[in-house]
Amino acid sequence: MTDGLVIGSHLSSSKGYLAMGKTAREIGANTFQFFTRNPRGGRAKEIDADDVAAFHAFAKENGIGRILAHAPYTLNACSADGRVREFAMETMADDLKRMEWTPGNCYNFHPGSHVGQGMETGIGLIAAQLNALITPEQTTTVLLETMAGKGTEVGRSFEELALIIEGVADKCPELAAKLGVCLDTCHVSDAGYDIIHNLDGVLDEFDGVVGIERLRAVHINDSKNPCGAHKDRHECIGKGYLSSEEFGGGMQVMQNIVSNGRLRSLPFILETPNELAGYAAEIKLLRSLQQ
Repeated sequence: MTDGLVIGSHLSSSKGYLAMGKTAREIGANTFQFFTRNPRGGRAKEIDADDVAAFHAFAKENGIGRILAHAPYTLNACSADGRVREFAMETMADDLKRMEWTPGNCYNFHPGSHVGQGMETGIGLIAAQLNALITPEQTTTVLLETMAGKGTEVGRSFEELALIIEGVADKCPELAAKLGVCLDTCHVSDAGYDIIHNLDGVLDEFDGVVGIERLRAVHINDSKNPCGAHKDRHECIGKGYLSSEEFGGGMQVMQNIVSNGRLRSLPFILETPNELAGYAAEIKLLRSLQQ
């Protein structure tokens, strides 16, 4: 496995952990992301202890590093409907218990949508849920994902993410140490942050508002829409507004991202509209770009 860039893609978890590890290896990856259960929610598969043990051995032998689990899209910790919030609580609690089968990794989730209650209420509800879920004993880092700003999404700005984290830190600083951020390149661009022309300026802003030490992973995706569109539609590397010269971007943008001193050591996860062969090609391309 190539040293340097820690990169992989989202993979199907239907055949278990070892199968994901082997697939990652086949496409040239040294990390990967997976859904903890059906992305629309529902019951998770029982964990096979033998499969997990085999994966740990395979990962160690093949240089697979920190992996990311992704919560179902249907979770909304700040819904106006108490039943929806309860479902989010129960699902995340179960997911965090399951994550301890693979200690020291990351659990990524979309903060949610306040559905007309107001941003302040939404942020308070998310922070309250995290305070109830996170434990000092857990080894998993819970990641808030940067959002594009569709509708009433919470997390469209660094300030909103910082307020969620502060809502946990104010209650218990020990729990806040278990929180981080996953920066999605499509989402932050769609949210209005100009990572095409001013990546360092955007990271400076993140550092000033959230703290760069909170940044634990990157979803490296191109976007079908221009900066500030608030759409959240991922595109393949080289075909969208970030990395295609046709739309005013360029491959230099991706090179800047994977080579940046504040990002280059983080796990990069592709969520582009691809099959495995496409992911393999993108992984090879992005490895070649890192300086």
